[in-house]
Amino acid sequence: MIRILRGRVVLAVSLLVVVLVGGCVTKEAEQDIAWRESVSPRLVAPEVLRAAGLEVVWENKLPIKEKESLDRFFILDNRIYALSDRNYMFSLDRETGKLVFGSFFAPEGFPLYRPKLYDDQLLSTVGNRLVEIDPVSGEQRWMKELDFGVTCPAVRNSSYYYLAGADKRLHALRVADKVEVFKIAADDDSMITSIVVNEDFVVFCTDSGFCAGMGPDRPKQLWKFNAADGIVGPIVRDGQLIFFASKDTNLYCINALTGEFLWKYPSGAALEKSPVVTGDVVYQYAQYKGLAAIDKRNGKAIWQLAQGVGLLAQDGRKAYVITKTGGLVVMDNDKAKQLLAINFAKVSKYAANVIDSKIYIGDEAGRILCLKPIE
Repeated sequence: MIRILRGRVVLAVSLLVVVLVGGCVTKEAEQDIAWRESVSPRLVAPEVLRAAGLEVVWENKLPIKEKESLDRFFILDNRIYALSDRNYMFSLDRETGKLVFGSFFAPEGFPLYRPKLYDDQLLSTVGNRLVEIDPVSGEQRWMKELDFGVTCPAVRNSSYYYLAGADKRLHALRVADKVEVFKIAADDDSMITSIVVNEDFVVFCTDSGFCAGMGPDRPKQLWKFNAADGIVGPIVRDGQLIFFASKDTNLYCINALTGEFLWKYPSGAALEKSPVVTGDVVYQYAQYKGLAAIDKRNGKAIWQLAQGVGLLAQDGRKAYVITKTGGLVVMDNDKAKQLLAINFAKVSKYAANVIDSKIYIGDEAGRILCLKPIE
């Protein structure tokens, strides 16, 4: 009898996938998914994952304290960094889910920018302090008091740290002794909100829409670009290309070395988040429009998903998208169509993964789940 019942469950889930392909979801199918999720103790029920062609790689429950919750988590190289609403940071091995360290990253209530990883160090700012964290132990290696507050994450290359100050200046500190060697301002003296660097260039953008590129070792502009309104979120660098969203509703692609304008994508709605860039597609969320997939080569739209809010991962030409209605939608980037959808009602936290095809989801209670497409 038990085997028969199990067979019926599998059959029901299989039929559910057929119903969902192409985006056509019946009311009965939605109710069935909701019921399965409500009775499952897991973040996502195993049979629902199998129906979507996904399997669990690992699952971990962070030691979140009572009245504490998971605020956000993100991926840096081979680690996942999860931050609680009390500024306690957990580091997990991205491949195994095992805890690497846990420590207070800053006093409770302090606003924190996302740390940056450079070689074997985590670089961040806490208040007006520039700090370096050991990514293995979580211990602070050193700290430097700054004479100014900062307005976006600090970045570095092999020679300099670059910090955007509340004084509307980009400050460059020498890595060897952390002494400031130069600073520069935007032409319109606007507030710097994002910086990207490598060994060959520095690019910064501001809240007025001004962007400039310069060499890494001197305060001389090599090119500048003006968007019609302020830049939203961090600039995204991909090789020599940079991508940034503007409050003027456009997503821009520019050559970071030369400042050459390559293309812009007019979203037709307010942009609130930075784009997510993969090897061949740029994903951009726009308010009231949803998530758009854009051809990285020319800025042309591939598809638009009204309920989509963010990319989870890309597997070949398949895009796994989280929706505002608590679902996971799989999109075909070649055919520009929806393949299937499943219920992710318990998922409230996620990280965009552009490294491989693994999916990372979680909830406020501190559960984090790693999934991958079944091969």
